[in-house]
Amino acid sequence: ERRALAKLQDPRTIRKIVAVDANAILAFAGLTADARVLVNKTRTEAQTYRLTVEDAPSMEYLARFIARTQQKYTQRGGVRPFGLSTLMAGFEDGAIGTKKKPVLYQTDPAGTHSSWKAQVIGGRNAKTLREFLEKNYEDNMTEEAVVKLIVKVLLEVVDSGAANMEVCVIRAGGRETMSEADVTKVVKVIEDEIEETQASAGAKKPAADA
Repeated sequence: ERRALAKLQDPRTIRKIVAVDANAILAFAGLTADARVLVNKTRTEAQTYRLTVEDAPSMEYLARFIARTQQKYTQRGGVRPFGLSTLMAGFEDGAIGTKKKPVLYQTDPAGTHSSWKAQVIGGRNAKTLREFLEKNYEDNMTEEAVVKLIVKVLLEVVDSGAANMEVCVIRAGGRETMSEADVTKVVKVIEDEIEETQASAGAKKPAADA
């Protein structure tokens, strides 16, 4: 969910989805200033890894680094814990001869990290939305189906429709941030499906006795 913009504000300055490496995209919920510090630390670590190992860091390596950094700030004097949770998504090499596989990691202010198929962070409705994902997520979903599911989840908490949504599609070859017009099309499809379902339910409802 994207924060509502002031009329004269540049939307590029308040993004909550950022790249930390060529194949790692991070989304966060919490304090933007804390996120800036953590993102810069992660980017530096990713570049250091590339210079030392001459290869890209794995998603798990970056997730462990973020979690370790967050945990350090819970036990040092003169500092406070990072006030944010993160979701980091990207692709990793699978078994030899197989395609790259998508991966998703979550970290929290306590410094724990875990791997997920789908996850929600931030807000008081996180538990409810996670239950929604558990009911509707399926393995091997198409890109179109995944985007529709994510927009459905956002519609549960976003009042202004596509205007306050930021959707980033991550592929093995790169990422694409959907335009507001494209998100609006998905919202329209979902709303039409809801109307059809309600109309069908109304048509099947037995008439009251005269």
